[in-house]
Amino acid sequence: MGPEIIILVLAASAVGAAAGTFSGLVPGVHVNTLAALMLAAYPAIEAAMPGSVPDGYVPVLVGCVIMSAAAVHSFVDFVPSVFIGAPDPDEALSVLPAHRLLLEGHGMAAVRAAAVGSAVGAASAIALAVPMQWLLLHGLGPYLDAATFGVLAVTLAAIILMSPRPLASLALAAAAGVLGWAVMNLGIPCRGIMGDGTMLFPMLAGLFGLPPLLDRERAADIPEQVDDGRDPVGPLPGLKGVLTGCIAGWFPGITAAAGSSLASALSRENDAASFISMTASIGTVTSVFSLVTLSVSGSGRSGTALALKEVIGDSLEGFCSEAFVLILFSIAVSSAAGYAITIGAGKAMAGIAERVPSDTLGTVSLLLILALVLLLTGPWGLAVLALSAALGMAPPALGIGRVCLTACLIVPVLMSQAGLSPDVPVLLRRDSRCFK
Repeated sequence: MGPEIIILVLAASAVGAAAGTFSGLVPGVHVNTLAALMLAAYPAIEAAMPGSVPDGYVPVLVGCVIMSAAAVHSFVDFVPSVFIGAPDPDEALSVLPAHRLLLEGHGMAAVRAAAVGSAVGAASAIALAVPMQWLLLHGLGPYLDAATFGVLAVTLAAIILMSPRPLASLALAAAAGVLGWAVMNLGIPCRGIMGDGTMLFPMLAGLFGLPPLLDRERAADIPEQVDDGRDPVGPLPGLKGVLTGCIAGWFPGITAAAGSSLASALSRENDAASFISMTASIGTVTSVFSLVTLSVSGSGRSGTALALKEVIGDSLEGFCSEAFVLILFSIAVSSAAGYAITIGAGKAMAGIAERVPSDTLGTVSLLLILALVLLLTGPWGLAVLALSAALGMAPPALGIGRVCLTACLIVPVLMSQAGLSPDVPVLLRRDSRCFK
């Protein structure tokens, strides 16, 4: 491996960072969609590669692009959650704390907290990748798999019991669980104008994104945004999310959103910026740790990991293989870029939010979400969005938070683990071929 390979990896990291920025800033366009497109175009990419690329390195470079895009997406996808209210699945819990900061004139504090949390998460995950790979290769994996049901059950119980109204939380969690199971297992047609999407987007947008836009009585004008340029949280909240992110990166069915639920319930992180930073850290750690999971088990729990496996084959297997080290290096490079991109995108969005009246911005945001749902998931997606939004309006009316609604992701996997569901939900299955 000579210096020319390092230069090619840096170039691949830049391409991946650009792709991840696009998918992160456009609500509903998940990085897994880009990974699927890249996988479909892989033969053409391989044919177009110049002859100067050494034999055997084309799959590694494409893998660098895929994982760099995933890393940057995990940074940038928080920005639309702050200023538009259209959450990526991994950021659903952060919408309300971010909105509170936005209405206090500190939207950039939310963005900076997320950027810091993601940076801490990325740095920690990269540092832990090699020792975690060694531990998993030497027998830790089966013990973690055996704990899947228990971790999910504890997560859901903590969410319900720590609510100010446990019975109301239990009822809404049950309703959300039924909704999630139906969305994942009933085969609802998901064909939009732009192709096949995922019903997770309208479900999560309805549960967490639309209710604040629809609740006009509680809506307020977005004040002038103040940005003092300082880190509002420090590294501690991000460090709190690292362990949870490692767990979410291994267990099939435990998403970053579910991990955020568990971490928030156990750590009782009441400060909005600190909670945002912790959640962002979990999402980024999950993204990075999926590479470790793939190298150990040969299977992936996300669309990006599955695309990487199809492209790179068995090259990742073994302790610290060359492909593993090069892709990990590309993730480190793109993560550094992701921090700067997130801050820049946040400043641009804050400027727009200041100039546009809140009613107009809310209407535009609402129409944008509706359009994206129609384009990506079709009319059935709109039906799921409407039903989810109706359920998402219930928690504030009952005086509780919306965290109980994350049962839409937890309950279906619990049912599958308990043998009450015929199959692991296809979008959460480790060996799934379905790209979100």
